[in-house]
Amino acid sequence: METNLNPGNGEEEALLERAIRRAKWRIVPFLILMYMMAYLDRANIGFAQQAYQASTGVSSAAFAFGAGIFFVAYALFEVPSNLMMHRVGARIWLSRIMVTWGLISAAMAYARSDSLFSFIRFFLGAAEAGLFPGAVLYMTYWFPARARGQIMGIFYFGSPLALMLGGPLSGYLLELDGLFGLHGWQLMFLVEGLLASLVGVWGYFYLCNRPEDAAWMPRDEAQALARALAAEERQKLQMGKTSFRAALADPKLLHFAILYFSIQIAGYGVAFYLPSQVSALLHVKVGLHVGLISAIPWACAIVAGAFYPGFAVRTGYRRGFAVLSALSIAGGLAVSANTGPVAAIVALCFVTMGIMTVQPIFWTFPAAYLGGTAAAGGFAVINAIGNLGGFFAPTVRNAAEVSFHSPAAGLYVLAASGLVAACLIAMLRPAQADSRAGKPGKPAKPAEPLHAKI
Repeated sequence: METNLNPGNGEEEALLERAIRRAKWRIVPFLILMYMMAYLDRANIGFAQQAYQASTGVSSAAFAFGAGIFFVAYALFEVPSNLMMHRVGARIWLSRIMVTWGLISAAMAYARSDSLFSFIRFFLGAAEAGLFPGAVLYMTYWFPARARGQIMGIFYFGSPLALMLGGPLSGYLLELDGLFGLHGWQLMFLVEGLLASLVGVWGYFYLCNRPEDAAWMPRDEAQALARALAAEERQKLQMGKTSFRAALADPKLLHFAILYFSIQIAGYGVAFYLPSQVSALLHVKVGLHVGLISAIPWACAIVAGAFYPGFAVRTGYRRGFAVLSALSIAGGLAVSANTGPVAAIVALCFVTMGIMTVQPIFWTFPAAYLGGTAAAGGFAVINAIGNLGGFFAPTVRNAAEVSFHSPAAGLYVLAASGLVAACLIAMLRPAQADSRAGKPGKPAKPAEPLHAKI
């Protein structure tokens, strides 16, 4: 029998806090693992680049195109994937995504030509489409607005953990050249891809769709959490923020998407090329040593992500904190372009800290604005357009380096995208960007309604 508690009273608040804490420890670590495996399978081509090109003869231009074509497929399939997850549930759909993309990622071990490399990368993007916005959507099923800044900051640990722990792993596998008659880069793709598929199988048995389905959560806590989330959805419904068609008609969605696109150009430009940049700074080949050094900036990013996004939400000045993060990306990239190894590594630490902190803060804006199918489709649209930055980043960086005959030119292009992101964040209206939404005892300012209410 449901316990009748008045929303806002002390007992209800205590139940809700316990439910959030329990869900955080149960769900978020597994989502981090999923995101970590996804990011590793996106970025491991940066570690494989030297050995892969030497072994297969794939040109630098073809490599840049193949690295980026992933995001075209990702964008094409993002919205239908997320809408399908909203229909069938996260347990089935997130698990399906992981199993299929892991198998396709493992198939990269046999991509020995320009065309096959691009072909497999395209289908890898199609297979993975929906994982990240699906995870963001899934968190809105479990965590009320006041907890999402901290939860998103913790969730983003997946990307730096992938590059901090995956870097040495990838470097180690690359050095096992000849084992089982395979090149090191082949072993890397096979091992890391199959690990992702195994995590996907595990996810099918581990995840559940909603608090009401959680056998591991006491019934009274699950009901308190469900009530809080339902209240938020009702508020969004009253402001017309739950229809996907209405979301598409709102120019704010395009603003969010272009902003995220700018962030992703810098983020993927660093993720794809950090190993080769460290290799050039140290004048050594990419291997275990480079993997360990490349892990340092991502370790710093994890430290910043542990407190910065949650603190930004608690203060009520998310916009200002996000601008500082974007400026850290731009400044760090510019400094790393023309300094010695030690100073460049320090500058890259500020870059990765900016990348790690600006993204979780960013996602609190659309998460507080969209609900229902508007959230499912809107998050996918934002992520799809934003992740096209992953297509443009390697291509634009390579073009700048070739045109100006300098690796520094590519870094300046990435720095410019950080500045654009800072400007777009500053343009967010204070009513949406700096409200104290979700803080106990401080009601949120009403968000501006969508232009179309359908």
